[in-house]
Amino acid sequence: MAGGRCGPLLTALLAAWLIAATSEAGPEQAALPEEQSLVLPMSASNWTLVMEGEWMLKFYAPWCPSCQQTDSEWETFAKNGEILHINVGKVDVIQEPGLSGRFFVTTLPAFFHAKDGIFRRYRGPGIYEDLQNYILEKKWQLVEPLTGWKSPASLAMSGMAGLFSMSGKIWHLHNYFTVTLGIPAWCSYAIFVIATLIFGLLMGLVLVLISECFYMPFPRHLSEGSEQSRRSEEAHRAELLQDAEEEKDDSNEEENKDSLGDDEEEKEDLGDDDEAEEEEEEDSPTTGVDEEQSDTQDQGSPREAQEEVEPDETKEDVPEQPRSTDTELAEDTLRQRKSQHADPGP
Repeated sequence: MAGGRCGPLLTALLAAWLIAATSEAGPEQAALPEEQSLVLPMSASNWTLVMEGEWMLKFYAPWCPSCQQTDSEWETFAKNGEILHINVGKVDVIQEPGLSGRFFVTTLPAFFHAKDGIFRRYRGPGIYEDLQNYILEKKWQLVEPLTGWKSPASLAMSGMAGLFSMSGKIWHLHNYFTVTLGIPAWCSYAIFVIATLIFGLLMGLVLVLISECFYMPFPRHLSEGSEQSRRSEEAHRAELLQDAEEEKDDSNEEENKDSLGDDEEEKEDLGDDDEAEEEEEEDSPTTGVDEEQSDTQDQGSPREAQEEVEPDETKEDVPEQPRSTDTELAEDTLRQRKSQHADPGP
């Protein structure tokens, strides 16, 4: 009986000892410090640290397989950061969408090198050996820096960071509606559309109120005086236009009168020319007759002289030649002219 009772007692004592041993071993294991990561998580509150010294930044997402493959290489690179005299950081684009917009990250993983506020994009494989050579051999000097509006510290990139932050908040709110509350996706979209319209109306109302506050209306008498002056100016302009049109019409009438007078003068000149030509034509036959008379007189005088000189005997010896019709006509005209000269004029 004694042996049977001792057996359960021994097992109970052994079990109690094992429990005590395990309870003592647990706190000792929990007290062991975990291996601390030397990669500094960056956020919108502490990202300005990269403006001083030399840094290497990695942009990643927890769901990205390529980012997970480079985690161990990035940790090894951070452990040797003191030897390389460089600080190593990382940015979760899901938790910090504003920083991803500030650096305009479009692919993951994305690496950046910063030296005294000058940023450059590292496009290597992201393994430890290549990162180490990139720093030791100063290959970053061969890369074009992000200057001007592309710099993460510029005003343009600050605005981009604000837009990305807003989009991240909207995305989280959409997940809250669809996942936590179980609202359908189209209802969530409708809520965002209505909220956008209401926000636009409110902003328009605020702008109107601001303009009303800064706008100083004119007194009534000044407004009436300005209206009267405006009307007088319009009437004056209308009078000027009317005067200009009348002057234009007068000038056109004068031009028409001048053109008509010139046409009449030209017609008179043409009529005078025609009369002169007719008078010349009337004078031309009388002059032609006088010329013919003078010619025939010149021809007749030598004939008469020859007839007087020649003796009568020669006339008898030489037989008379028959006269031609031309000579007869010439003699007839000569006789008529002589008779005309012989008759006294009236």
